[in-house]
Amino acid sequence: MTDEYRASGVDYDLLDAAKRDAIAAAAGTWVLPGPMGVEMLGASRGQPAVVWSLQGRHFAMVLECLGTKSALAREYQELTGKDMFDAVGYDTVAAVVNDMCSVGALPMVVNAYFATGTPAWYSREGRFASLVRGWRAACEASGAAWGGGESPMLKGIVAEGEIDLAGCAVGAVPSEQAPLLGGALEPGDEIVMVASSGLHANGASLVRRAADALGGLGTPMPDGRSMGEALLSPSLVYVGLLKEIYARGLVPTYASHITGHGLRKVMRADRDLTYRLHSLLEVPVSLQFVVDALSLPARDAYGTFNMGNGFAVFCRPGDGPGVVEAAGAAGYVAGLCGAVEAGPRQVVLEAQDLVFSDEDLQLS
Repeated sequence: MTDEYRASGVDYDLLDAAKRDAIAAAAGTWVLPGPMGVEMLGASRGQPAVVWSLQGRHFAMVLECLGTKSALAREYQELTGKDMFDAVGYDTVAAVVNDMCSVGALPMVVNAYFATGTPAWYSREGRFASLVRGWRAACEASGAAWGGGESPMLKGIVAEGEIDLAGCAVGAVPSEQAPLLGGALEPGDEIVMVASSGLHANGASLVRRAADALGGLGTPMPDGRSMGEALLSPSLVYVGLLKEIYARGLVPTYASHITGHGLRKVMRADRDLTYRLHSLLEVPVSLQFVVDALSLPARDAYGTFNMGNGFAVFCRPGDGPGVVEAAGAAGYVAGLCGAVEAGPRQVVLEAQDLVFSDEDLQLS
């Protein structure tokens, strides 16, 4: 857990310990769907999405929330009058479906959760229409149906004027593919990093802290954009990347959505392996601006933000260039950035002279 993120009000050490307790409690329920012909895949316990088999096919489900990025959109709208809730609607779906891609599944149906404290959030003209527009656009980019959802008003739980955004999705692994649950990883596998568009859906609490220190989200950045405009730019949806990889007959051995915990997520698989990254993709101006504003040490920056690396694809030796080419054909920027080695569970960022060890990421 980075000290700066804890100071901003987010303590992943406590959260991760609670998650591990919940995973342990849930384990005993996994036999219950057996009479319906469902086999829960134990290897998916603690992964970004849960996976099960039914009638010879593998299916996946994920639940994810946006976090406090919606508060950034509200603050920016109050400051400038500019509505960017289409971007955070898109971001929420992206957070959901990208986690699904991490286990090799493609989304089929997405449901929404829009929780507010009072009706006040809906009173601003056009804001809900903007949110809906962004949500639908992300579903279209994912090839998934928007099935419905829930929109409770939770006075006393959600702050007045705020909205808590979350979603869940059900998807399927293509019949000719195996789920990506970490068991296929081997020393020598290549690591392809795929670029992010910027902040994506984690670290917003630190961004708000930086904005406060600089005088607000209207603060201009070196590229001419305001801080708010840049940091609220929509996340990328990586479903198209996975589809293109599959279409070319490439077989990933694992994948990881680089969100909370930053580059530590490269060792998302619970395996005794070393993940050595000799290079990373370019850091977006917006993220570097936040890092500089807070004077974040490199360990805090790369252990919290994606720093320009939104998704990692692991593949067999020699397949890396093909994955990079597939990413480019699908409209993404990617690079062959490292390899898996025999050794202790750790991520080595050579260019940054950083090592994240096993104790730095305990999720399951």
